[in-house]
Amino acid sequence: MSPRKIIIIGAAGRDFHNFNTFYRGNTAYKVVAFTAAQIPDIANRKYPASLAGNFYPEGIPIHAQDDLEKLIKENDVDECVFSYSDVPYSSVMGVGAQVNAAGADFTLLGHKGTMLRSTKPVIAVGAVRTGCGKSQTSRRIADALMAQGLRVIAVRHPMPYGDLEAQKVQRFASIDDLSKQKCTIEEMEEYEPHIARGNVIYAGVDYEAILRTAENDPKGCDVILWDGGNNDFPFYHPDLMVTVVDPHRPGHELSYYPGEITLRLADVVVINKIDSADFDNIQTVRNNVEKVNPRAAVVDAASTITVDNPGVIRGKRVLVIEDGPTLTHGEMKIGAGIVAARRFGAAEIIDPRSFVVGKLAETYRIYPNIGKLLPAMGYGEQQMKDLSATIERADCDSVVIATPIDLGRVIKINKPSTRVEYSLQEIGHPNMDDILKDFIKKIK
Repeated sequence: MSPRKIIIIGAAGRDFHNFNTFYRGNTAYKVVAFTAAQIPDIANRKYPASLAGNFYPEGIPIHAQDDLEKLIKENDVDECVFSYSDVPYSSVMGVGAQVNAAGADFTLLGHKGTMLRSTKPVIAVGAVRTGCGKSQTSRRIADALMAQGLRVIAVRHPMPYGDLEAQKVQRFASIDDLSKQKCTIEEMEEYEPHIARGNVIYAGVDYEAILRTAENDPKGCDVILWDGGNNDFPFYHPDLMVTVVDPHRPGHELSYYPGEITLRLADVVVINKIDSADFDNIQTVRNNVEKVNPRAAVVDAASTITVDNPGVIRGKRVLVIEDGPTLTHGEMKIGAGIVAARRFGAAEIIDPRSFVVGKLAETYRIYPNIGKLLPAMGYGEQQMKDLSATIERADCDSVVIATPIDLGRVIKINKPSTRVEYSLQEIGHPNMDDILKDFIKKIK
């Protein structure tokens, strides 16, 4: 019987993991192509033969998702597997309709065949949308575990934007490792806060190889902390699943793929940003959590903001820079930078759209609803140059930087600037210490 011909529809993350865990080495299937969306400049590459295995001596081509119908027909494809995240249900089924109309089956893989088991205890942090506050929640959990003397190894959801073969297994233990491995701004934003806390973080392409390496890290490993990306569910079976929801986007927890899956899997749900959200929106989210996952413990939390130099904001016309993915496919129109600018008395938040150049101008065309914010796009060297040039051109007094990394360390900023940092602050009980107490007892 001939193997079923497969296209994996992805965005350089979950798609590769689904291939590695479900299709690689499986003679019942033949993956003829990946398609790529959501992230710039990740198409027109190959998934290399060294990662694809013996059945793919020439590797697997990666095409733009715009070519999907043509690829289905040209390759007589039997099945397309949707494998990326933070997508509204209507868009997922729109792709499904496109696939079915072209003659192929449309599939969504669950966690049974794609989650890997660790020899170490695993805590996983996910969210129902990009920009809910996963990273600050992961940092809070890491701090609590490390305070108990536990050695925490973080593993980040993939961001393989460069040389896939070289990125098979990546280990980051120092700031120098970021430049050595040619990290983009998006990668640095996720890795640097863990490194600054003294714990090692892994990422890459082959997540079984990553897991086995992390379990045997030279610094030692007591707990694996899965630091999720977008609103995807974990690649590893969690012993404790923490999901973050966002009352600034009420209802999205039940209408975006695969965020609702992440919510339904949760042992703990963190309702974040309740210090800046409307009461009615908080209640909507709380009711939705209760409806689909009444067994989960619920932690109320604020996203607390600190500014290193408030004088750069007060009375000034400011340019606000926020985390890129949160503004683009995360669809947020307000972030920590905007909150800080308002709280610390900015005279005006300037609109950056008339100053953007190059690939940043393309970003605003693709995501026209970003508004009066500048996304810190840095998926490649050219985007980083365009970001620096846009800041230079902007007619403002100063710059408010609300990215998880020190942006001034990686691009040139000639204007006065201040960094906004944000952390998770639980309100009342249960808090993270309460939640982690039983978990720690089990593993000590």
